Amino acid sequence: MSPQPHATARDVFTDGSCLGNPGPGGWAFVVDGGPWECGYEPATTNQRMEVTAAARAVAALDGPLRVVSDSTYVVKCFTDEWWKGWHRRNWLNSKKEPVANRDLWEPFIDAVTARGDVTFAWVKGHAGQRLNSAADVLAVHAAGAGTGLRGDRFDDGVLDQLADRRSIPSEPAAGVARSGASSGDGREISGHGLAVLGHRPPEIGGYNENPTSRRVLRQLSDVLSAKREMHPDLVVASGLGLGAETMGAEAALAAGVPYVVVLAFEGIEARWPAPSRRRFADLRQQATQEFVLASTAPVDGEAFGKAMRRRDTWFMRNCDEAVLVRRGDDRTLADLHRRLEEAFDGDVWVIEPED
Repeated sequence: MSPQPHATARDVFTDGSCLGNPGPGGWAFVVDGGPWECGYEPATTNQRMEVTAAARAVAALDGPLRVVSDSTYVVKCFTDEWWKGWHRRNWLNSKKEPVANRDLWEPFIDAVTARGDVTFAWVKGHAGQRLNSAADVLAVHAAGAGTGLRGDRFDDGVLDQLADRRSIPSEPAAGVARSGASSGDGREISGHGLAVLGHRPPEIGGYNENPTSRRVLRQLSDVLSAKREMHPDLVVASGLGLGAETMGAEAALAAGVPYVVVLAFEGIEARWPAPSRRRFADLRQQATQEFVLASTAPVDGEAFGKAMRRRDTWFMRNCDEAVLVRRGDDRTLADLHRRLEEAFDGDVWVIEPED
């Protein structure tokens, strides 16, 4: 039986967080003035935490319920009735592949359909909705702290207590060093955050200034100037990596937009050429805020990849949209592009370098 809308349904906001994806994860649900809970998994994925958050809410709360989530993965399963197709195809998706996370989906779907009083609604993440932000903060807390919490009555004092204990990390890492104030809604950027990511120097004409890099920088500056008209509180977020990320900070300076630096680890520039290191130091000095997600450098290539994915997840958690410098025929950034589109609900501006 499909769940039917009910006039007296109460809202429960759910969210999941994964610090590394895969990595340590947290889930949370919040009812305003009612029960709230967050929990922890040591090794999981963001999608599993999103599903777990909603499933835990349905299991814990009686009576007509509307689950409000910023995960289209969770919401569309029910609003678009994906689950019916999974049943018809014996738990294969539309590509004839096994449905991911079936071990979570199957009991969750059974519980929802058996109740008949649960509906689902989507909310844009990181858009200032108080309870969506609260669920996000609790999920991130659980992932970083490695433990869960619960209570019978949620109000803003719950988050104040967490902040007082300084137990809410932006991303988990030993020896995290950060500066700057948080936005007050669980995010670390105060303002409308725009991440600039994309190609390294070989794909934008080389390590030295060249016609391709100049065109990209000019386009970035134009985009930021236009975005500032739409969002007076615009803040650019840059990892200061070689190529597009460094150019993002340079374009912010040219457009008169403040920028924050988000480093995956201390010493990321150690092996760069001397001119690049000097420019890095100069841009780092001019940032309005700085966040260093790990105090030591990765020990090998695999660890480096994980550190960079943690940093990219930080951008997706703390920004509102992104600009991606990417050639249309390039596949190296395809996964990042997909993740950005999902995280920002399509708010990704692509600049394609031209030779």
